[in-house]
Amino acid sequence: MESPLFDWHSQVGAKLADFGGWQMPIEYPKAIGDLSTGGVIAEHTAVRESVGVFDVSHLGKIEVSGLGALLFLNRIFTNDLDRIGHGSAQYNLLCDETGGVIDDLIIYRYSESKFLLVPNAANCAAVFAVLEAANDLGLTIKNAHHDFGVLAVQGPKSKALLAELGIEVELDYMAFSEVTIPGYENLGNVIVCRTGYTGEFGYELIPSWSSTVPLWELLVGVLGKVDGRVCGLGARDTLRTEMGYPLHGHELSLEISPLQASAGWAVALGKPAFHGHDALVAEKAAGVPRVLRGLLAQDRGIPRGGMNVLDSSGAIVGEVTSGTFSPTLKTGIGLALVRPDIALDSELTIDVRGRSSVVKVVKPPFIASHVR
Repeated sequence: MESPLFDWHSQVGAKLADFGGWQMPIEYPKAIGDLSTGGVIAEHTAVRESVGVFDVSHLGKIEVSGLGALLFLNRIFTNDLDRIGHGSAQYNLLCDETGGVIDDLIIYRYSESKFLLVPNAANCAAVFAVLEAANDLGLTIKNAHHDFGVLAVQGPKSKALLAELGIEVELDYMAFSEVTIPGYENLGNVIVCRTGYTGEFGYELIPSWSSTVPLWELLVGVLGKVDGRVCGLGARDTLRTEMGYPLHGHELSLEISPLQASAGWAVALGKPAFHGHDALVAEKAAGVPRVLRGLLAQDRGIPRGGMNVLDSSGAIVGEVTSGTFSPTLKTGIGLALVRPDIALDSELTIDVRGRSSVVKVVKPPFIASHVR
C-alpha cells in the first residue's frame, strides 16, 4: 500500500521500504530545498535541535461512535479512558486473553460517544476485527485507514513551524483540537494533536486523505524558515530508541506483555475487566519473568535486535529487542528484556559478530524527554 505522499517521496529520491505493508520513506538523500547532506543522522539531529516533519500516514485510523462507546472501549483496552476528558488522547494497549499485546495505540476522545483510534499500520486490521467481534452495543465502527493522513511535526521549533502557516494553538501534552488553516480553508478541518514518538515537543496533524499532499507541501515550503528537515522513518526509529519507547514486534508482542515491557503504567488493573485483565493480574502477582532495560555501550559495539545478553559467567540473561547507534550520545544503545534480578548500572556483554562487547544496564530514556 502507498501513502498519499508516495509519489512525492519517490520524486525527491527517498529511500523507501516496507512498513506494515506500506511503502514508506526511510531517509532522504539531501535536505529538501538545498544541497546539504541528508540521511538518518542529519534528520535525527534536526528533530533534536530544530524541527523535522514525518509522513506517518501508514498508521491506522479507526472511528468508534455511538451511545456507550466509552464503556465499550474501556472494556477492551488496558488503560482507563475515564481518566481523560474530551479533547484528550491516551496511550493504550489491546491484549489477548494471555496478556500478550495485539497492538499499542493512541485513542483520541472527542466525547463519551465519539473516539478516534490510531493503531500501528500492520495491526490495524487485527484491532478492527477485535472491536467488530466485541460490538454488542450497536456502535458504528469504521476502519478509516484511507480516510486520513498523519503528519508528525517534531522538535523544539515545532510551534514556530506551525505558526508560519497561521496555526497557533495552545495545547497541553496529549490534547488535541480541530483547526482550519488561514487562507487554506479548502483543506477542511485538520486535527492537531500534542502527541509524538520522538521525545521532543511536537504535534501530529491528521488531515483528510485528499488534503495530505497540499498540507505536506505547505509545511515543506516553510521548513527553511526554521532550519527544519523532512525526515524518514529511520530517524523516527533512532529517536524513539533513545527515549526507550516500545515498538510493537520488538518490545511488545503476543509473547511480551505490557508488564514485561515496562508499560504497566498504561494498564489499569483496578478496572473490573478488559481484554487480558485476569492474565495480567496473575502475572503481576507471580512476578514478571523479565523486564525491559536500556543497554548503554561501553565500547564501540552496537546492540542489535536478537542479540543475546550475557552475564560475567557467560550465562544468557536476556535478549536485545532494539538497538542502534545513538546520534545524540554518539554511542551504541539498545533495549533488552532481561531477568528481573539484573541490577541497574551492572555491566553485561553482548555478542557482536563474534566479539564480546560490554554494555551497562540503565533505565530508559537515554536522554531527557522534552515532550512537555
